[in-house]
Amino acid sequence: MSVVIIGGNERMEQQYKQICRKHQCKAKVFTRMSGNLKTQIGRPDLIILFTSTVAHKMVRCALKEAERYNIRVERSHSSSANALEAMLTCCK
Repeated sequence: MSVVIIGGNERMEQQYKQICRKHQCKAKVFTRMSGNLKTQIGRPDLIILFTSTVAHKMVRCALKEAERYNIRVERSHSSSANALEAMLTCCK
């Protein structure tokens, strides 16, 4: 399963990737807005939005891509490792 994580804390980026590997997921993590975010998202199986630590522009871009390719979106107000762990457990 491939996962794109939008938002979160920069210093936890590696931890997010480790948690995804533990759940047999390939992960891309975007903590900051890049100019070509739309093309970098690709076509994952799941997009996770950490809503408390993400720019509105990033959310709009991610939701537009999710709608275009019919990608499942999960939202979490918390950007903790436990929140990600719980989401990946529920989404399998």
